[in-house]
Amino acid sequence: ANVARVRSDASPKLGEAITVVGYPLVNVLGSNPTVGFGHVSSTTGIRNNPGQMQISVPIQRGNSGGPVFDQAGNVIGVVVSKLDALKMAAAAGDLPQNVNFALKGAVAATFLESNGVAFTAGSAAAAMAPADLADHAKAMSVYVTCR
Repeated sequence: ANVARVRSDASPKLGEAITVVGYPLVNVLGSNPTVGFGHVSSTTGIRNNPGQMQISVPIQRGNSGGPVFDQAGNVIGVVVSKLDALKMAAAAGDLPQNVNFALKGAVAATFLESNGVAFTAGSAAAAMAPADLADHAKAMSVYVTCR
């Protein structure tokens, strides 16, 4: 069975390569999952939020809730938001690029535990080829819509 495994030590490492899978802009791009590759840009979120990490993977509406994988296919986070580039441009005079955020895997694991949801810890260490990692990531994700 395809089961997402939360990395045993889910703390992100600065500069760590990551993969994100999601279903962004389905009305435009269609209902197939997309896979993006990037890095952990910061081990904290907005205003040094310790429960989040900043990631460089491009994020669009529909990526939220998607898993963030390390290169061995372990989950180390969950996509939550992106910086509002237009507001930042108006406020700071600069258009930020690829400033996106994910909950850290440890925060997600605590949430699951506190709600009685069983999950599997992962400790895979062997890096996967990008295409294999994309297949792995797609097998762990489903499109969910709220109406």
